[in-house]
Amino acid sequence: MKITIFGATGRVGNEVLQRTLAEGHEVKVLVRSLEKLPAHPNLQKIKGDVKNFEDTVQAMEQADAVISAIGTDKSTTLSEGVPNIIRAMEQLNVKRIVTIGTAGILDSRAERGKLRFQSSESKRKLTFAAEEHAKAFRALEASDLDWTIACPTYLPDGSAIGVYRTERNMLPLNGEKITVGDTAHFVYKELFQNEFKHSRVGLAY
Repeated sequence: MKITIFGATGRVGNEVLQRTLAEGHEVKVLVRSLEKLPAHPNLQKIKGDVKNFEDTVQAMEQADAVISAIGTDKSTTLSEGVPNIIRAMEQLNVKRIVTIGTAGILDSRAERGKLRFQSSESKRKLTFAAEEHAKAFRALEASDLDWTIACPTYLPDGSAIGVYRTERNMLPLNGEKITVGDTAHFVYKELFQNEFKHSRVGLAY
């Protein structure tokens, strides 16, 4: 399969990249610094910015599917980049996308009609990152794409063990953490299994 990955230099994005290359897929990545990723015969690196539509289209040409692991990083890259990705996918007739979100944009158990970051379930005082992820979610929700948003809770470094809980649109009860490795494991698996199309997915042990 030909896969385009955005955010491939981040923690989860890089784990997903390594997994896709190890499985023999052809991968394109859009990065601002080419030297951040090593050379690989199945990896095509394109220098650019997801906030630039032309760069986004170039990265996605001939792709069968897209993975986005764009972070917030105290910027609007996510909320500006995801609409570009959606528009490029529509233009190029690419349907499948799996993205990385945050548990803050899952539905609240405590307050119906609210997202977790808007409710009493959230312990965070700063909501900028969650608001960025919420904008990306709403943009995907309004599209005709086959989208899935993986929403891990606290995300420490760690390898994949392949055993964790998932729940559609909510965080598994009493879920407290999931490693970077297992989040990448879910993203890669879901890209092909299509179990959670048009859903956010809470991830936790």
